[in-house]
Amino acid sequence: ASAGDKDSLQRITESTLKEKIQVALQAQFVKVEDLSDGCGSKFSALVVSPLFEGQPLIERQRSVYTVLESEMKLIHALTLKCLAPSQYQP
Repeated sequence: ASAGDKDSLQRITESTLKEKIQVALQAQFVKVEDLSDGCGSKFSALVVSPLFEGQPLIERQRSVYTVLESEMKLIHALTLKCLAPSQYQP
């Protein structure tokens, strides 16, 4: 087995996804849940970012998928809720 291939097998966690999304999208709030009983293959995420203001839903989701491009190769499912701050009711 080549070392390069095995490096990509690191486990994806809620905290790594949250941090990456928060930084890249200047998010005010990010909540990531692992729905795969800890195996890191299925997640849901709520992302509240001022960058989403005035953007259609598809563009918001595309932004998150772009940020998580390398992780998406290892994740089987990601459910997204992307809101602008004006839409978020904590």
